[in-house]
Amino acid sequence: MYELYYWPEIQGRGEFVRLALEAAGAPYRDVARGEGGVEAMMRLLEAPDVRTPSFAPPFLRDGEILVGQVAAILHHLGPKLGLAPDDAAGRLWLHQIQLTVTDFVVEIHDTHHPVGNRFYYEEQKAEALRRAAQFREDRIPKFLGWFETILTRNPAGPEHLVGDRLSHADTSLFQLVEGLRYAFPRTMARMEPAWPKTVALHDRVAALPRIQAYCGSGRRIPFNENGIFRAYPELDG
Repeated sequence: MYELYYWPEIQGRGEFVRLALEAAGAPYRDVARGEGGVEAMMRLLEAPDVRTPSFAPPFLRDGEILVGQVAAILHHLGPKLGLAPDDAAGRLWLHQIQLTVTDFVVEIHDTHHPVGNRFYYEEQKAEALRRAAQFREDRIPKFLGWFETILTRNPAGPEHLVGDRLSHADTSLFQLVEGLRYAFPRTMARMEPAWPKTVALHDRVAALPRIQAYCGSGRRIPFNENGIFRAYPELDG
């Protein structure tokens, strides 16, 4: 059984890993959500004898392997879960897409914390308003337009980002669309018609029986204003 270590009160970056595990029906334990789990996570994070220490949660234990960073975790899990291509070139392309998801997540987070994590949102609200305006008008179209291009150019068709079967890039794009709809509902309602293949992929992932069951269960932590995606109406223009 895989052991996932991430903060128990938010979806955050750990949700990209959770969605892949759920889509594959893989057995895993969300360690920090159990009794004494946060303490166990911090002990492992700070243990002096770990040869491959993670910078921060999320990280995943797979037997003797301990791996951190979402893209690296999914690069490790993808082939084992059947969520990655069989060939090396396909896996490299998938990893490139996942790294771009990571870049996008950083920019999403920085709309409400453009100065830094040391300060509360209310202490950097003026900067956040300016950052979010640029994000809405420039960065959302840049990233989601790129995903639309990938779907358009996929030789296997627009049903998936890579090849002709589900990958962790597909579940990650689902999460991006879900989160952006939560944080920027007016912007997304206005802009989504420009990316019909991206929206259609989101809908296909949402309809997968395992994802549907997960999203309707208590295992899926609701979006909230402590995570990456935060619904501050003033940042939605």
